[in-house]
Amino acid sequence: MRITLLLLGAVIAWGQQPSSADPVVITIGGEKVTKSQFEMILGSLPDQQQAAAASPEGRRQLAEQLAELKAMAVEARQRKLDQDPKIQVRSALQADQMLAGALFQALGNAKPDEARLKAYYAEHKQDWEEVKARHILIRMQGSRVPLRPDEKDLSDEEALAKTKELRAKIVAGGDFAALAKSDSDDVGSGANGGELGSFTKGRMVPEFEQTAFALKVGEVSEPVKTQFGYHLIQVQEHSSKAFDDVRGEVAEKIKPDLAKLGIEEVKKKTTIVYNEAYFGK
Repeated sequence: MRITLLLLGAVIAWGQQPSSADPVVITIGGEKVTKSQFEMILGSLPDQQQAAAASPEGRRQLAEQLAELKAMAVEARQRKLDQDPKIQVRSALQADQMLAGALFQALGNAKPDEARLKAYYAEHKQDWEEVKARHILIRMQGSRVPLRPDEKDLSDEEALAKTKELRAKIVAGGDFAALAKSDSDDVGSGANGGELGSFTKGRMVPEFEQTAFALKVGEVSEPVKTQFGYHLIQVQEHSSKAFDDVRGEVAEKIKPDLAKLGIEEVKKKTTIVYNEAYFGK
């Protein structure tokens, strides 16, 4: 487990005093790290690294890395490397980046008002549209769908021709469900008359999705080719989730927008001047 510990120097510099309730767990030269400080360091790591450090062996490895980092930092200061202008600039920039990241998260976590939530929902309502559909699949050579027993491996042209024949039968009054049971190479849905149930955008391959969401209820599509084969799609219902049902999802999706708006407000109240002779307009 190798962990990059960019913030540890700042963490250890806290003025917190050890106590019986918060004992020192690592001593590095003249520096002391208490239990609470070490656990805060651990809690700041990504989830995967936290999991790796959950065992006693993992915590010990993290402690060894911390000790190594701190010992090297002390030596670097003794050599006055911290006075190098390049190092000072990088350190200041890293600190600014961490603070800016913390502010971005705080701005995104601000509670949006009801009007903003509803406006976002109205503008992105298509994200919560769903269709209920059924299909018939005719596979062709190279399809990821396995051949059914005793089935001929159709060429692309043969698969397309068969799909067109099936569509003609359905348009002429044929039973879609019965044809799905007898002819569909999607044996899972075919056994249920081609039923796929309801699905939202992003659940199906793009070619299939684009056609399904564009179809009118009851309409049978022209053959739609995907990597699986040729599909005939019939939409049985169009619907959209109500705002109250997706309020939580909307609140999550709006966080980046709230953060960006907050950043714009910060920039508006901050005087920023660029040297046009240096940067140009």
